Amino acid sequence: MPFGFGSDDPRDPDRRNPPEDGGSSGADPANPFAAFGAGGFDVGALGQMLTQLGQMLSQGAAGGGGPVNYDLAKQMAVQKLSTTGLPSAQQATAIADAVRLAELWLDPSTALPAGTTSSAAWAPRDWVEKTLPTWQRLCDPVARRMAGSWIDAMPDEIRQSAGPLVAMVEQMGGMAFGSQLGSALAQLGGEVLTSTEIGLPLGPLGVAALLPAAIEQFATGLGRKSSEVIVFLAAREAAHHRLFGHVPWLRERLLGTVEEFAHGIRVDSDALQELARHVDPTDPQSMDQLISSGLLEQQHSPEQKAALTRLETLLALVEGWVDVVVADSLGERLPGSDALRETLRRRRASGGPAEHTFATLVGLELRPRKLRAAAQLWRQLTDRQGIEGRDTLWNHPDLLPTSTDLDDPTAFVDRSARNAADLDDPIAALERTVSQAPREQPPPDPEDPGDDPPARATE
Repeated sequence: MPFGFGSDDPRDPDRRNPPEDGGSSGADPANPFAAFGAGGFDVGALGQMLTQLGQMLSQGAAGGGGPVNYDLAKQMAVQKLSTTGLPSAQQATAIADAVRLAELWLDPSTALPAGTTSSAAWAPRDWVEKTLPTWQRLCDPVARRMAGSWIDAMPDEIRQSAGPLVAMVEQMGGMAFGSQLGSALAQLGGEVLTSTEIGLPLGPLGVAALLPAAIEQFATGLGRKSSEVIVFLAAREAAHHRLFGHVPWLRERLLGTVEEFAHGIRVDSDALQELARHVDPTDPQSMDQLISSGLLEQQHSPEQKAALTRLETLLALVEGWVDVVVADSLGERLPGSDALRETLRRRRASGGPAEHTFATLVGLELRPRKLRAAAQLWRQLTDRQGIEGRDTLWNHPDLLPTSTDLDDPTAFVDRSARNAADLDDPIAALERTVSQAPREQPPPDPEDPGDDPPARATE
C-alpha cells in the first residue's frame, strides 16, 4: 500500500488499532482518509479548500492587471457579512421617516438646500457594495506604489530573467491587497452607522443611508432609545449630503487630497530587498505579510505633510459645520442630543474603525484633530454674520479657514467680518484703503533752487 494508507482488511497485522472482534471497523472503503479516525483529515473540507483555492486563483487571473483584486475583496467582505444585520421593513420605514423629519428641521439652520434624493436602510453587505467604487479610487494609488516599488527593488539581473515570475508576483500582490481590503471592509461594514460617518462621501451622491443593526447596538451602549439615535444620525447624514451635494468642489477636494497623499508614498527599497529574501511569491500568506509588514510607516515627505494638514483641516471644517448645524436644528426637539453630540465627537476624535482601516490600507490616519476648534469657529461665524454669511464661505475653497486659522478662530472671525462689511459697502472700503495708504512726496521742481547747495570742499 502507498505510504500513509492502510489496508481495509481488519486481519491485516499492519493495520492500526485492529478491532478486537476481528470485524470491520466501519471504515468507508471509498474514503482512504477515514483510516486517520474522526479527528483526522476531512475530505469534504479538503475539497472545499481546493475549490476555494481554485476560485481564488481564477479570480486573480480574471481580476486583471490592476494593483488590487477588487473582485476578491468584494467576495470576501460580502461572504463574511452575507446574513449580518439585514434590515427589516419596519427599520427601513423608520429611517425614511427620520430622514424626512431631519431635512425639515435642517431647513431653518442652513442656507444650503436639501441634498438627499432618497433614503436607504443598508445591511453591512450593502455598505460594502455601495462604497467599494470609492474605496477603489482611494486604494489604487497606494497599491500601485507598492507594486511598482516591489518590482523596482528587484536586482536588474533578476528582473530581466524573472519573466513570468514578475507577472505572478503582481498577481499575488493584487490578491494579497484584495484579501486585506476585503477583511478591513468586512470589519468596517459591521461597525459604521451611516454612509458619511468617516467624513468622506463614500456612498452614492444624494442617498442618505443608515445601518440599523449597528445603530441599534450603538444605542444600547448609550442607554438611549434607538428612535432618538436614528433621528440624530439622520440629521447628521442629511447635513453631510447638503455639503457634498451643493458645494461642488468639496467631494473632489477631499478624495483628491487623499490621492495626493498616497501618491507621495515612498517604500524603503532596502527593507523590500530584505523581505524579498524571505517572501515566496506563490504563497498568499507570505505576500500578505509583505503588505502588512509596516512598509508604509515611513517618514512623510514635505508634500505628504502638506496634504495631510489640508485633509485634516478640511475634515475638521466639515465635521465642525455639521456639528453646529445639527445642534441648531435639533435644539430642544430631541432629548439627549447634546450627549449624542459629545459621544460622536469623542468617537471621531479618538479614532474609530475608519482610522484603523485607513492606517492599514492607505497609511493615513483619517482624524479631524481640530474638530472642537472648527465647531467653535463656525459657531462664532454664525453669531457674527448669521447663517447665510457663514455658509457663504463654502462658495470657494480659498475662503475657508486654514489650519493656522483654526489655532485662533477669533482672529479669523474678526477678519471675515471685516471682509463681509467691505463687500457690503465697497466704496467705503476703498476710501478707507486710500486714507490708510502712505502719502507720496511730490518730486522736486528742478527750477526751484530751494536751499543753497552746500559749498564744495576746496583743496
